[in-house]
Amino acid sequence: MPAIYDWKHVVSESDLDDLGHANNISYLKWMQSAALAHSAAQGWPVEAYRAIGQGWVVRSHHIEYLASARLGDEIVVRTFVENLKKVTSLRRFVMFRVNDDVVLAKAATDWAFVEYSTGMPKRIPSEVSGAFEVVSNPE
Repeated sequence: MPAIYDWKHVVSESDLDDLGHANNISYLKWMQSAALAHSAAQGWPVEAYRAIGQGWVVRSHHIEYLASARLGDEIVVRTFVENLKKVTSLRRFVMFRVNDDVVLAKAATDWAFVEYSTGMPKRIPSEVSGAFEVVSNPE
């Protein structure tokens, strides 16, 4: 169960904008995909959250774009949980191109744990928080 998770993707036509590089919305999709894959790898796939009627919703995103991804680029979205509080968690991302290790973007998502039926914040259950290792400085 990896504390730091690498999600791989090859940039496709559907990821591109009119300028021929990855659209900013694609970066958000990649972040979401990496977060979901990491959670599943830790034993918490979407179905497990549905089974308990609770799970994560996004409070905010921050993305710093540093370089462009283009069609055919193989990228890695590296992600880890930086903190887990009572009802929130901060997840970090570093996106880079495989062939030259150029960092494309650095990002963070602030998540809140909620009761699905009400949308109200809930204390993160110990079985969920215990599945994730907090990584404060991966370098």
